[in-house]
Amino acid sequence: MKKWLSIFLLVGLVAGVLSACSGNGGGETSGENGESGGEPSGEITVWGWNVAAESMELAVDGFKEQYPDVEVKVEDIGRLDVYEKLTVGLASGGNGLPDVVLVESDRLANYQEQFPDALTNLSEMGYDKHEDKFGEYKLSVTQNSDGDFFAAPWDIGPTGVFYRTDIFEEAGVNPEDIKTWDDYIEAGKTIKEKTGTNMVPVDIAKDDALYRMMLNQQGAYYYDEEGNIDVTSEESKKAFEVIKQLNNEELILNNDGWNGVVSATVNGEVATVPFGVWYTGTIMDQAPDQSGQWGVFQLPAFEEGGNRAANLGGSDLVIPSSSDNKNTAYAFVEYFTTEVDPQMKALEEKGIFPSLNSTYEEDFFNQESEFFSNQKIFKLFADEVSDIPVANYTSDYSRAFDTMSDTQASILLDGKDIETALQDAAEKLKSETDRKISE
Repeated sequence: MKKWLSIFLLVGLVAGVLSACSGNGGGETSGENGESGGEPSGEITVWGWNVAAESMELAVDGFKEQYPDVEVKVEDIGRLDVYEKLTVGLASGGNGLPDVVLVESDRLANYQEQFPDALTNLSEMGYDKHEDKFGEYKLSVTQNSDGDFFAAPWDIGPTGVFYRTDIFEEAGVNPEDIKTWDDYIEAGKTIKEKTGTNMVPVDIAKDDALYRMMLNQQGAYYYDEEGNIDVTSEESKKAFEVIKQLNNEELILNNDGWNGVVSATVNGEVATVPFGVWYTGTIMDQAPDQSGQWGVFQLPAFEEGGNRAANLGGSDLVIPSSSDNKNTAYAFVEYFTTEVDPQMKALEEKGIFPSLNSTYEEDFFNQESEFFSNQKIFKLFADEVSDIPVANYTSDYSRAFDTMSDTQASILLDGKDIETALQDAAEKLKSETDRKISE
């Protein structure tokens, strides 16, 4: 009697468990939103901005050829609105968020560290099989400390020095002779003397882009690999010594904001602009009559034969954990970031430079650019990607950006000693972030 009762209770328990599983997983097995583990289906919404959003829109038709049962709605809501709504949405458990969001690489760590469970673990969905398709830098910003992908790598910003060929020729300066920052300063002095043109635009009080490129090319950044404050490093001092010397020699044109830099570029007020690859599109768009008057060379090194590769900019894709349609969202993210076709469309039509290594084998990279004096500029940038050092942005990137822009102003405008200015900056960051100062 007891044996039959035990069997009866066991059957009932198993049935109950199966019933519960069926009930809880009803949405996951419905197939209506692509959560069945089978073919992706249903509608997903993607947030981005500007040409990045347009690039994702370009990819929709190709994606739908593979997944005809999916509708993709790409929304350009503006860069700042993306971050404002993403922060509010993640803090509230995912309310109001779409299925896929574009996030700049230097901001990823902030969201991943503040909301560790709010972004979908892409490794658990199979993204690890694509790991060897990207360079070390891009992996460093899209994987967490366990090596899992919390974002899918997309575009990258290898750096270079854009220069005016006509101004260099007038001054008798050969850009191929500029291999170090000392060479760059000497070239700037000659150009200033012969043509009266400044060497480089810098928004001294608001943007430390030149300093960040110099840090990255030396394998350093605001924070070290352990997250300690590292702005007092030797690399940091070297960077500001070069920038200060440029300023002392009156080779810097102090600009106000992005528009000021662009205006100086197109009006011939500066001979060079060190920036990320994405600046090619800005120059071509804003100065179409200057075709053939521009060229590009790599960032100068700090010593002969030193590293000339760095990154500035770039973005990646995340899937909020709150998405009701993760399977379909993942299918789109995987297609968009690992297939060559959408990457090349984004590059050729919108100037977005891919981080997917296999794209660099396309013929497009060996084509000469008439605008850039028939240089193979995209090959120059592609060859640089594998040498870009990693950068630990951390969740306190924005605080460091503000602090170091202020520090730059104190050194260049107020004449503050570099050693003192960097120590003050480190102490300020320490009080704001509770991080240690690297020794």
